Amino acid sequence: MPPSFVPDAPGARVLHLVAAEDLDRWTGTLAPEERAWVTGAGFKASVGALCLLPGADGGVGAAALGLGDAQARARGRFAAAAAVPHLPEGAWRLDGTDGPEDAAEQALGWLLAGYAFTRYAGTGRPLPGLIAPDGVDAPRIAAMAAGEALTRDLINTPSNDMGPDELEQAARALATEHGARVAVTTGDALLDAGFPMIHAVGRASPRAPRLIDMAWGDAGPTLTLVGKGVCFDTGGLNLKPGNSMSLMKKDMGGAAAVLGLAHTIMALALPLRLRVLVPAVENAVSGAAFRPGDILRSRKGQSVEINNTDAEGRLVLADALALADETPPDLLVSMATLTGAARVAVGPDIAPFFTHDAALAHALAAGGQAMRDPVWQLPLHAPYEAMLEPGFADLDNAPSGGFAGAITAALFLNRFVTETPRYAHFDIYGWQPAAAPARPKGGVGQGVRAILHALPGLLDAGDA
Repeated sequence: MPPSFVPDAPGARVLHLVAAEDLDRWTGTLAPEERAWVTGAGFKASVGALCLLPGADGGVGAAALGLGDAQARARGRFAAAAAVPHLPEGAWRLDGTDGPEDAAEQALGWLLAGYAFTRYAGTGRPLPGLIAPDGVDAPRIAAMAAGEALTRDLINTPSNDMGPDELEQAARALATEHGARVAVTTGDALLDAGFPMIHAVGRASPRAPRLIDMAWGDAGPTLTLVGKGVCFDTGGLNLKPGNSMSLMKKDMGGAAAVLGLAHTIMALALPLRLRVLVPAVENAVSGAAFRPGDILRSRKGQSVEINNTDAEGRLVLADALALADETPPDLLVSMATLTGAARVAVGPDIAPFFTHDAALAHALAAGGQAMRDPVWQLPLHAPYEAMLEPGFADLDNAPSGGFAGAITAALFLNRFVTETPRYAHFDIYGWQPAAAPARPKGGVGQGVRAILHALPGLLDAGDA
């Protein structure tokens, strides 16, 4: 079960959030024996410092968590989450939050910190539960945490248990939970249905490629989410070296992210019409594999020269984006673990995005800042379009030279979105390399809270 809030309880304990500059004032509110305990423990309210306070029964009666100084707080996110692994189980409430927005942030961080992936080992230790702080939108916070837990579960599951069929089943389970509709096109039927590049990328695997198409909602503006679902990426005939293949179970992180976001949207019954498209494939090696030098025809009609079979994600996304563009939504967003160049540019924490729409870019940047979900706009630099044009075909899937790889990938995808005026593409990493507050090591959603926060201003619920 995803972490959620616990009911209020008479014996609930308090976690005090204490800024360094507020330490003297806070200790002044304590009983003399508590003040002596805090002083004796050497608690200075430095960032992440935890002081457990004794209760009348000799157990833990309360706790204090240091927030550090203003500089430390500016660098940190979800401060209360740092305490969750170290607090005893039972019900807790927060004290010392700086208004409703801070309380909501700390509460979300607490729930995110309660995530554990235990499918293959362990059961997870009993964790402390949080009583929803006053003044926060508890259902919204819980829905975001549940959506993130779904994303993490999907990414963390190894590819032997998370192939195209299992990804389809996860989408079907989500649809059943929320009353959505699902249509799936599988195997050779992709050719008849006009998805030749999805078929080409996935045909070498015995696990049939497919396009998952989920729809929910009957009124309101339209939002289409497209997520890259490459369930494992060997690189194809341009085979990856072993150390580059070790994390390729996460190459369906874009699909996991949009499914997690879809859960949150549907759980909150947002007034919109949602469509989710996931091209689900395994990029494998066999005699049926597509080859360097092949020229493929896309759903949109453009021909694509294959100069690297390891640049396969943009191929499957292109067919799915072309389908989305045939009935242009009010907002179209694609998410993919697409390029190593994006990681070189901004590292693992930040999700770069691309859009020609200035208002959309502003809304996403503001959402990322408000939701502690760091995103950053990279440019769709028009002069680089020439790098996509190989001469033998309309487009090159892997321009030579090694420069601007994230930008040229985004420009490639933009060629397949010609009718939809408002489109953004996210090039995410989908993985937390080392544990941090609210982000255990492993699969992680990126950009989804920024999108969720931006939706009300981007989609007019009054539109039909």
